[in-house]
Amino acid sequence: VQLQASGGGLVQAGDSLRLSCAASGRTFNNWMMGWFRQAPGKEQEFVASVTWNLGTARYADSVKDRFTISRDYYKNMVYLQMNDLNPEDTAVYYCAAKRGGAASFGYWGQGTQVTVSS
Repeated sequence: VQLQASGGGLVQAGDSLRLSCAASGRTFNNWMMGWFRQAPGKEQEFVASVTWNLGTARYADSVKDRFTISRDYYKNMVYLQMNDLNPEDTAVYYCAAKRGGAASFGYWGQGTQVTVSS
């Protein structure tokens, strides 16, 4: 399984940004895809996840109503649309995947930096 994240950048508070994650190496039926982030000096935290088959999404409270996770079933892509960004969203964002039923995410892509200036 390979995960390639892209789309990060430097934006101002209130701006939007869309991250993309290209997933390859197998079919992902019954898998779950997720986004995590790690800010400087902080632990990695869960941002959002989506089930591959049904597209059922779940969000961290800190991003709910601002971020939207989605997947393109046919293109093997996962997206994170981030709206109304604030400086607290500054972090390296990671795409991750896990098999259905797995206890934790076992596959990770490289991170993409998101920096939000005030």
